[in-house]
Amino acid sequence: MTATTHPPTVFVTAPRLAPAGLQRLQAAHCRVLYLQDGGGEAEVAAVLARESVDAVISRTATLSAAAIAACPTLKVISKHGVGVSNIDVAAASQRGIPVYVTPGANAQSVAEMTLGLMFAAARRIAWMDAELRAGRWSRAQDGLELSGRTLGLLGFGQVGQRVARVALALGMQVVAFDPAFDPACAPGPGTVAGVRMLGSVDELLPLSDVLSLHVPLNARTRHLLDAGRIAQLPRGALLVNTARGEVVDEAALIDALRSGRLAAAGLDTMAEEPLPVGHALAALDNVVLTPHVGGSTPAALEAMAGMAAANVLGWLQGSPADPSYCVNPEVLR
Repeated sequence: MTATTHPPTVFVTAPRLAPAGLQRLQAAHCRVLYLQDGGGEAEVAAVLARESVDAVISRTATLSAAAIAACPTLKVISKHGVGVSNIDVAAASQRGIPVYVTPGANAQSVAEMTLGLMFAAARRIAWMDAELRAGRWSRAQDGLELSGRTLGLLGFGQVGQRVARVALALGMQVVAFDPAFDPACAPGPGTVAGVRMLGSVDELLPLSDVLSLHVPLNARTRHLLDAGRIAQLPRGALLVNTARGEVVDEAALIDALRSGRLAAAGLDTMAEEPLPVGHALAALDNVVLTPHVGGSTPAALEAMAGMAAANVLGWLQGSPADPSYCVNPEVLR
């Protein structure tokens, strides 16, 4: 790593960056480029091919191997968040480019969205709202009271831990499994009194009246919740997903919701985003949908922008961020 001697160029793969991040970049005299509204993978690659970009702050647009290869000046990438499934990390690693994330910056906002979706799905809130707006006094009285039920957390990082504390306060039992956690290394990724850590997803599912997903998308977790595993959930269970849509086999999920095998789902993430017009999920009245905004409150956007700017500036200025923030730490050695 060598510190950049010229004012760096930072490319933000979104139309804007929250002030906490932009002000950091401006204080370092950075030239800041943005992805235009509606821009996608092709435009990201085009900008990197024509501009001498030193750093990328990556939002949701794909940062492909071709885009990374097209920019010989690129030195560092930071995700504006924690999920790096839209970044070709292997291609970055081949170039010796570190890929940083902003752990914890949006955890509270995602946890609150998780709880909102759980309540909305359990009590059919969105459906009753739509009925009232259509002039119908449809008083659903078949909602699920959560107290006394078991919440299963698939993934027990900072978001899962926050959700667990609220669920325990509601009177729920909470069990958790984290694929990245070895139970022999207790207390594990986080200590929350009253949460029982389990050794496998197959132990977790039969206990979960409500299952909430909090794992990253990678080769191990893609379609982790397939038809067979959905069938392991108690009949009438609820599913909440604020992680990544591809963690679930969406066709199997739709079948389970149609058949009543699952009572309801609250989804902030889908396999294809934006959700296509006429998609089967949108036709189901036992599904609550939000457009991948769990971590998009102003508070979370400020925190993520500030951390992402600090990540790239730290690398460019010769004082890198905490190595635990780097998803490919082998390039740091």
